[in-house]
Amino acid sequence: MKALGLVEVTGVTAGIDCLDIMCKSANVEFVTWERKLGGRLVTIIVQGDVSAVTAAVENAVAGAIKKPASYAVIANPHAETQRMVELSASRLTKGRE
Repeated sequence: MKALGLVEVTGVTAGIDCLDIMCKSANVEFVTWERKLGGRLVTIIVQGDVSAVTAAVENAVAGAIKKPASYAVIANPHAETQRMVELSASRLTKGRE
């Protein structure tokens, strides 16, 4: 079963730190990120098995250089949720093609 893990933190540096912690602590893969308020709020999204995503998010929350504003694990996301995440991810690859 696939799951999504989301961690929202203030600042790009803290967001990259959370991503690094998540990828090093569990078998998850980076999907996308969102920056709001000029980069003051950054949401990092990863995916993987439910147990791996849960461990990754918990480790990021515990070890982040800044306390996350919010976080969530979505097990078996609805098709519309998945579509929204894919839309965000597609914006990352537009400039690379």
